[in-house]
Order: sequence, then structure tokens, then C-alpha cells
Amino acid sequence: MRVIRIMKDEPLSSAKARRGESNVSNFTEPRIVIIGAGMAGILSVIKLREAGYRDFVVYEKSGRIGGTWRENTYPGVACDVPAHLYTYSFEPNPEWNSTFATGAEIQRYFERVVEKYDVRPAIRFNEAVDVCEFIDGRWRLKTSTGRDDVADVVIAASGVLHHPFTADIPGLADFTGARFHSAQWDHSVPLEGKRVGVIGTGSTAIQITSAIVDKVGRFDLFQRTAQWVCPIEDKSYSENDKYEFRTNPAALDRMRVEANEYFRKFSSAVIDADSAEMKEIEAACLANLENNVKDPVLREKLRPNYRAGCKRLIFSPDFYTAIQHPNAHVITDAIERVEANGVRLKSGELRELDVLVVATGFRTDSFIRPAVVRGRDGISLDDVWADHPIAYLSISIPKFPNFFMLNGPNGPVGNFSLILIAENQLNYILQLMEKIRAGECREIAPRVDASSSFEATRIEAAKKSIWATGCKSWYLDQHGVPASWPWSRERFFDVMKQPEFEAYELAD
Repeated sequence: MRVIRIMKDEPLSSAKARRGESNVSNFTEPRIVIIGAGMAGILSVIKLREAGYRDFVVYEKSGRIGGTWRENTYPGVACDVPAHLYTYSFEPNPEWNSTFATGAEIQRYFERVVEKYDVRPAIRFNEAVDVCEFIDGRWRLKTSTGRDDVADVVIAASGVLHHPFTADIPGLADFTGARFHSAQWDHSVPLEGKRVGVIGTGSTAIQITSAIVDKVGRFDLFQRTAQWVCPIEDKSYSENDKYEFRTNPAALDRMRVEANEYFRKFSSAVIDADSAEMKEIEAACLANLENNVKDPVLREKLRPNYRAGCKRLIFSPDFYTAIQHPNAHVITDAIERVEANGVRLKSGELRELDVLVVATGFRTDSFIRPAVVRGRDGISLDDVWADHPIAYLSISIPKFPNFFMLNGPNGPVGNFSLILIAENQLNYILQLMEKIRAGECREIAPRVDASSSFEATRIEAAKKSIWATGCKSWYLDQHGVPASWPWSRERFFDVMKQPEFEAYELAD
């Protein structure tokens, strides 16, 4: 393997000529494997085909497309990004029913995109990638069906929120009623008139509360940590509104511009804990609590002891109304264990239940894992990520050539639309891949020093963010460092415009 080092702004062909090497290569059309048929996998198929690639396949562990929106079907599931921004830039949707789309609506949108762009033939359903090894200059893959495949390029579009995390609560298996994780909702279980308990207070639990509290006989929300709730207006779109969106593209563009401006302000706020924008958001969250929760005892139960935004903010138009329903109870006593008939608190009280929902989130540091991934010379991804997941610009990893991630580690997941992130990242990746297709190199991966420098700079910048102000959250790695993009949207977009090839090793 010959590594070609290039100088800043120097074409790769010039670097080869400087070293007396030929630009001629018989390596032309790369074979590409895409892992996952969620939002990012669908995007990858469309954009690869648009760029002229033809030899690619998608492996999808499930029997349907959709990723997060296929997996999560709990009552009230919705996206907290405005719907007109949570669409592909090339495929706006005039049919959204409200400002924030439901999970079912989003799933239907992706299914329509798959049909319109003929994505389905590229997907092998019910086939997970179990092993991915870089051997003799190519990726060798084994799938859950026993298939062996080979690829020159791997695009991991496996997402973040797809490995449910169940808190280690003693006795969960002893419960004799209906019990399930929120991401594995059992819709055959009736809720009307039942005693329902929900463990957790993240976005999922809050959405479930609003959706079912007035349908059940009693609703218990088991709260370990109170959450700040940011008020939002979830406007319903009339048929006249939708007609305007269909017939007037400028109206649809205006909605995206407005949503983008909101996210620009929000992203500017969270990366600087002392910013005026952050203080404005905190004031809005505090006023929401103070003005809408009338019972002073309940209000104090719901008052967090950390700054708004330190954990992922909850966006809800009606949680405080829902939790004040006569059927609702916020349980702040710690859970001792789960028993056959309900949840036993450390105080000794037994909260008897018919249905128990575990809404304790996802393993957000898994990414492509549990697949076994080995890079150059057999280096294991588990070993590289033993301390915490890292990736250069959240896209690629040293010593893992031609292996690219969409929405990978340390990306801007806390303050951006994931679709917008993926579109910009894929544009960047396609520029890296073009070096391979043009025959200028066979392998491309970030240099160790470039990746280390980026990570050190990112960690230092993250210390200024609202995520580093003293709470526990899924944004933090095991050292308490925020594992997210700590800079502005503008900086992200600028970095994604064009790779700095001097940060990469390009090898024959």
C-alpha cells in the first residue's frame, strides 16, 4: 500500500506527479454497500444514483423502510423538528397536517419517497450486516442470512435511535401485566380504563403522557429527573393551507426558511451557555412552568435543578396541561423494584398497575454496532471506541478506509434537523468517493493526527456549551464531555462544502 500525501489545495494528480507516480488506474466503478434503509439510507440511494453510481446495495435488518419512524409507533410519537424542515431538500411535502408531524405521517412520507425514486429494488430486507472487515483493500461483509458480500465503499446509515435501552430495574421480568419498551409498543394491549405506568421523562414519555392520560383509568409517570419543557405552537394546516403549499412553491419555501431561522437561533444558543439566546430560551421554559402548572406541589416536582437545554429540551404544546389531568400522578419517590402487581417504591408504597411502559431511551453510542467492524490490519472498531465513539467530522475514522457514516459520532444531533445533517454529510462523502471513482486512489481515510486534533478541538469547544453545565444526559460521554458538534450551523455547512484532502491519507 502506497500512501499519497498531498499539500494543502494541491490536486491529487499533482501529488502523484511530484512523486513520479502514474495517475492511471484500472479501478473505476466502486461497489458500495449501504447499511440501513431509514432516512439516511434512502437518501444515499437517491444521491448515489443521481451522481451516476450504479453498483450499490442496501442491507436493512427489518422488513420495512423507515428506521426510527418504523420502530417507534407509541401513542403520540412525533418529531420535534418542524415538519417542513424535516423533509429532504429536493422533496418538499405540502401535505403535512401540522407544524410538527406525527410518526405515522413521517413514515408515510418516506414510503412515498421510496416509491417515487424507485429505491426499493436496491434494498435487501430482513438482512442485517453482522461483520464488516477490511481485507486486502476491500470490505468483506457477512449478513444475518449467511450471505458473503464485498464492497469498495461502505456507507453506515444505521442511525442513532434504534437500540432500545432498558434501565436496570430489579424485578421487571416479574411483572404479570403487560410490559414493553416504548420503542416496542404492543398495540394489542387495551389502555382504556387501565392503570398505566410510564418509567422515564424524556421526549417519548412526555409525548405518551399527552396522548393517553385522558384515556386510561390512572396514569403514573415515574420521574427520576424533571425536564424543562419549551413551549411550542403546533399549528394545524387546513386544506386551504395545503392547497397553497401545493400550488405556490414560494409558500413552501417560506415555511422552510422560517424553520431554518428558528433552528439557527437555537443552535447559536446551545453552543454558548452564556449567550443571550440561551438565556431567552431558559426564560421561556421557566415561564412555561410557572404560568401553566397551578398546583405549587406539582410545580416543584416538575421543576428541574439544572439549566434548560443541559439535557435535550422537551418541546410540547400540552404536556403541562396533560400532567394536570385528574388521572395523572407524578411519582418522584425512587423505584425499589418491580413486582408482579406493580411498582414498589423505596418509601414502601406499591403502585399497582395493569400496564407498564419502559420509556428509558436508546443506546445512543452504538451506531453501527453490534455489527463487528474491523479496519486496516484487523483493528477493531470496539477497541477504537473503547473510551468513547469518535469520528473525524462525525463521518470517518482513521485506519477504516472507505468507511463513511451518516449522523455518526459527535455530529450536530442536538440542534439540527437530522435530514439536513445527512444531506450535507453525504455531499461531502461523495467528494471523497469521487477520488476513488476517478482512479486517483483506492483507499481514503482521515489521518490519525487530523482526527486527534479535531477531537481535541471539539472537546475544548464543547466545554462552553449548555450541555456541559452540570446535568447527566445522553449527550455526554463517560467522561462527562458532550459528544456533539459544539459549533454553529454556519461552520458545519462551511466545513461540509468541500473536504480538506490534506487531512486524509489516500492510498493506492
